Order: sequence, then C-alpha cells, then structure tokens
Amino acid sequence: MLTAWKNLRRALAAFRVARKGNVAITFALATLPVVGAVGFAVDYSHANSVKAAMQAALDSTALMLSKEAATDTNTQLQANSLKYFKALFTRPEATSITIAASYTTSSGSQVLVNGSAQVPTNFLGIIGYDKLTVNGSSTAKWGSSRLRVALVLDNTGSMADDGKMTALQSATKNLLTQLQSAVTVNGDVYVSIVPFVKDVNLGSGNWNSNYIYWDDAAQSDTNSWDANNGSCSSGRASSRNSCTANSSCSISSYGNQSSCVAAGGCSNPGETTQSSCTSTKACSDAQYTNKGQCQKYGGTWAKGSWSAGVWQGASWTPNNHNTWNGCVMDRGNSSGPDTVNNYDTNVSTPSASIPSSLYPAEQYSACPQAVMGLNYNWSSMTTLVNNMSPNGSTNQAIGLQLGWLSLVGGGPFTAPAMDSNYQYQQIIILLTDGLNTQNRWYGNGYSVGTSDDAKIDAREQLTCNNIKASGITLYTIQVNTGGDPTSTLLQNCASSSDKFYLLTNANQITATFTEIGTNLTKLRVAK
Repeated sequence: MLTAWKNLRRALAAFRVARKGNVAITFALATLPVVGAVGFAVDYSHANSVKAAMQAALDSTALMLSKEAATDTNTQLQANSLKYFKALFTRPEATSITIAASYTTSSGSQVLVNGSAQVPTNFLGIIGYDKLTVNGSSTAKWGSSRLRVALVLDNTGSMADDGKMTALQSATKNLLTQLQSAVTVNGDVYVSIVPFVKDVNLGSGNWNSNYIYWDDAAQSDTNSWDANNGSCSSGRASSRNSCTANSSCSISSYGNQSSCVAAGGCSNPGETTQSSCTSTKACSDAQYTNKGQCQKYGGTWAKGSWSAGVWQGASWTPNNHNTWNGCVMDRGNSSGPDTVNNYDTNVSTPSASIPSSLYPAEQYSACPQAVMGLNYNWSSMTTLVNNMSPNGSTNQAIGLQLGWLSLVGGGPFTAPAMDSNYQYQQIIILLTDGLNTQNRWYGNGYSVGTSDDAKIDAREQLTCNNIKASGITLYTIQVNTGGDPTSTLLQNCASSSDKFYLLTNANQITATFTEIGTNLTKLRVAK
C-alpha cells in the first residue's frame, strides 16, 4: 500500500509539471480565431462583390428613373425602382432586398435610390454571423445645369441650293426634340431662334416699340424708313428726297424756293419791278396804251398790283409705322458703324435718346421669318422652322448679335431670370452656308470676297470676341456645298477648334446637330 501510494504521488507530481498536453489544448483554442479571420476574409470579399454589383444596378436604376421621375407618383416611383433594380441585379444569393427611391427638384432635379440586401456567410456562422448586410446608394442628378440655346440660322437665297434649307429644317426639328427630351420641368431648357439674311425680322407687331429707329429728329436722314416709305403730294416721287425735287414756283421761271419767294409779278403787263408796278397806271389789256382806248374796249386803267412768288412745295407723308414688315438693319449711324460704342457688336441696351443704339427699320423685300425669343413652346418653334424660306443676301453679323441679345435680354427680347440654385450653360449655334456679302453699310449682296465683305467680317469678329469673353459657348457651322473658301472668320469665331464644323453635304447638317445636341443634353451619375 505504501509503495502504491508513493507511485500515485509520483504520477500526480509528473502530471502537474507535464507540458505536452497543453500544446493540443492551446492549438484547439487558437484555431477558433484563425478560422474566424479566414472566414471573415472570404465572406467579406464575397459581400463586397455583391455590394459592387448592387452599386452598378443602383446607378443604372437611378438613371432610368430620371427619365420619368417628374411624372411618376411616389407609389409608381417605388415600384419602378424595385422593378428596374431586380432586372439589373443578378446575384441570387442576396436576400431581403429593399429599395427606396426619392425625387426632388431642390437645386436641380435629382433621383436618390437607396438599397440594401442580406448576403449569407459560409464561415462566419461558426462565430454566430449567418448573414452580412450590404448597402448602397446612387444619385442621378440633372437640371442643376440648365440650358439656354440660341439658334442663329441662315435663311439666305443660297440655302435653296443642294437641299440645304430642307436639311436645315429637318435637323433643327430633330435638335428641338433632343432638347425637349432633356427637360424634366419647364424651364430646364430654353431655346431662341433667330433666322437671318441681310436683315433680321423683329416682328411687325413691334412697330410701336422704343427700340426701333425710324428717322432722325431733323428728318434729314435720307436712308431712314420714314424717308423711303410714304407718299408725295405731287404723286411723282417714291422718297422724301425725290418728293422735294418735285416742288415748283407760281412763277414758272424760278426753279428753287429762295429765288421764287424773292421774285414776284405785276398785274400790269410790261412792269417788271414792284416799284414801277405800283406807281404806274396802265391798261390791263396790254394792246391799249391810253386810258380812253383801254376803257372803251373793256380794259381797266389803273396802277398795277404786285404779287410775290409762291413756292408750291410737294409734301412727303411717311406711311403709318404699322405697315412695316418687321425687318431691321445693323445698329449704328446712318453713314457707318458707331466705332465708339460699337452697338452692332454688343448687347448694350437700346436707348431712345441714342439713335445709333436703336435697330433701324427697313422695308426689306426679302424679310425672313420673325425671331422667337427664349421659350419652351416646342410646337411654336417647330412651326417657325417649317415656315423658313430662303431669300436675300448674307449678313451673319446681325444674326449673331441678335442671337446673343436673345440670351441676355433687351430690345425685343425678354430673358427669363436665372435661378441662383442652378448653373446655366448658354450656347449659340450659328449655321450659315456662305460668306458675308452685305450689311447696312457695305457690300452688294452677291459678290464674294470684296473689300466691303472684309469690312463686314471685321465687325462680326468683334461680336464673336465679345460673345466668348462673356462666357457664352459659340458653335459655328459652315455648310460649304458650293466650293467657297473655308471661312477663317467662322473658325476664329468658334469657342474652340472642335466647335467649328465644315460640312460639304447638306445631309451632314442632321448628324452635326445631333452631335451637338447629345453633348448638350447628357445626364451623368453625380454621386
């Protein structure tokens, strides 16, 4: 028994100091965090893959909803967001999917889509995590940048050639459709249309407006509307200048007003001065030289009476201004541009007290369709485009100046106020098929490349420089189907080299307008 007791004591003492058994226990305990860490890495990587797929589907869902959000009810918006997401999200292992969408117009239109899902784990279940939750959100934001586009379109006679006018009308209507499709709420996109020839039509109904110049105060401007549209009392003149030339004197030998008024005539024949006329008696019948014979044969014997010459001036009456057809010429002086204020190259407000700042009326026979200021009446704009007809000579400069004015407002245009919550892109698209040939002061309307045409180009270049300096983006398009030189002016006018288009076929107008329209109306995922 004693021996057995001693052996037991030795065995217990050996067990107490033994180390080999603890290695197995320590390894077993250490396995749990190692397995957990590996499992977390595998399951987390899988969850991240699902999250990436979810984010891509949320981005696409937000963009799809942006096309309809403004017209969907909240119920429709939620239902469609879930429908679009499930069609795009192809991860069947994800469960408990929830999608919530919201649409707001504060500081621009935007759709926010939030999503979440449960992803089952393969390893983390060991430590009590059977599922991981993944979340995502996407914002499709548009309308924080609003568009204002001025279409400055050549309506000159040469646009009738090679199908250019028909192509321009079709391309413009397609562009209007593109721009309209980018609209969520009225005001997202405004468009103005300025058809131009030598003149621009501001609308005949605006004849009583204070931005129109009719004549100078002294009525001495022989080029004014009042001087060239009216009637002469003599019936033998078509202008104020020629009407004045048809005046006459009551004494036929005097042909001008001053000599006529200074002259006169005596009632007694033979008397040529006023003093002899009124102091000498004579017979009213010149064949009798004495009183007896004069009275015997019915004459009157008396001193003569003197009558001054009477200038019978023909009077010019201008037509009523409501007969004006709406066309105006370049702003400036009658004799040439105002090179101090350069009103033909800027958008300074017209002032009734500054004649050179006003738009001079002209009864131009090739007057184009009237301009349309910034608006979103898409059907009215389409009607205007359909009614465009080619006629007249080319003056790009006046079209460009009034296209610019249509964006900022003034004169015939009212530009809607800009909302400080939005950024605005202002665009001018100038399309022409030819080089400048005539404006108010220079050119003959048909010759190309003359020194007068160069003067028109120089004025237009000033306008282009001013437009670009104001921050407006300027696209220029030359439709050159007739072999004209490539326009250096239009190349220099464009905001950058990629915004100048040289077209050699009328059919290219549609593709060009489509490209520009696409650039203007792109939506993007903002967040």
